[in-house]
Amino acid sequence: MTLDRRTLIRGTALAAAFAGSAARAQPHKLSIYAHRVHRTVATSGQGGDITAGWSQRTGIAVEWVTFDTGPLQERLFREASLSETSVDIGFLLNTQTVPRITTLFEPLDEYMARDPVEDPDDIFPGMIRGMTIAGRLYGLPFRHASSGFHYNEEILAERGITSPPKTIEELADVAKRCTYTRANGTPVVGFLLPGVTYPNVIDIARAWDGEFITPDMRCVANEPPMVKAITLLRELFVAGAFPRNFAALGTEDVNVWMQTGRAAMIINSMGRNQIYNDPQRSQFPGRIRTTTIPVSRELAGKFEVAPAKVEFWGMAIPRNARNKPQAWSLMKEMLSREATLKAALNGNGPVRNSTYDDPRIRARVPFAEAERAVLKVARVPMPAFDQAARAADLFKEEAEAAVLGMKTPQQAMDDLVRRVRPLLG
Repeated sequence: MTLDRRTLIRGTALAAAFAGSAARAQPHKLSIYAHRVHRTVATSGQGGDITAGWSQRTGIAVEWVTFDTGPLQERLFREASLSETSVDIGFLLNTQTVPRITTLFEPLDEYMARDPVEDPDDIFPGMIRGMTIAGRLYGLPFRHASSGFHYNEEILAERGITSPPKTIEELADVAKRCTYTRANGTPVVGFLLPGVTYPNVIDIARAWDGEFITPDMRCVANEPPMVKAITLLRELFVAGAFPRNFAALGTEDVNVWMQTGRAAMIINSMGRNQIYNDPQRSQFPGRIRTTTIPVSRELAGKFEVAPAKVEFWGMAIPRNARNKPQAWSLMKEMLSREATLKAALNGNGPVRNSTYDDPRIRARVPFAEAERAVLKVARVPMPAFDQAARAADLFKEEAEAAVLGMKTPQQAMDDLVRRVRPLLG
């Protein structure tokens, strides 16, 4: 049979189209845009590379492209805004998962319905809710940082205190008792926070199950839980049990205060335990303990521990990505029970309850059971929305005014609500 030129050209075009389709169906690699810490905990350490088995089975390589947090968001959002992108999976902070991203990233509900991740009920629920916008899921959690209560048992012992406070009211009393000058001349404040920004103060308000902004976008900072939190900080400030220069202290400053014994207690990320006990930098290695934030007396029957905040990174698929089925397959692999455990052995904050059952995790993380208890009830500090940064600035401004005595706590929180409500739309 002889082919005419037109038939030959048409056949060649169809073959080329088929070849292109085949190539699209089975890419040679997937590209992940992430922070460098994500690559580290996913690929190196005691647990090994959690993506290696998937690459071996599929024949698809995994390419990590890493940035610092700010540049990562900027580059990822720019790529997701194009008509098409080579990015297959991008890492997002829960605070970046705002309503406008619904136009940039793929809703994952249909993927979950057709081909769900392994044992979804094993994933801590607060993190799933934190990446759900208007009832639709846009990311899978991968790495978390949850809040805990750190205390210097040597300093408490010097003041005759043998155990950490069991309620938030007792915390206030212990903080006052632990405000003194040590025998070596070091002045000690009883309680410390890395600033009175909303993510830090919300941890105290959660002792009364409080919120700044509710999931249904109501500003409730002037209700009793938050007012009580601000009142407690004002009380400690007046007593000298909270730093006079609290507004000027940065993240590294509060770390040094704990390492050198200038503060007895702090609420901060549980992972700070390692820094506070670092034998190369801390004067109290092995003596700074980490546990859960105590609840108020009135909520003792409702919560065993305060439903503190959790912040986390999640994995998302750009809506303009070319290899969505393969990206979903890899995300499922990285969130499997085995991969979550391996990443935790590499130093990751695990997002699954079952990971904390492993004896290797318990040996590596001395506060593992406390962290698990928090994560069962933890929530993001506030829902992500487009004006969140402005709301955060307003919170800091009003909270500082109240702690410094420029306004009463109730007046400051009333003013905050009045100023924030227009930002909520």
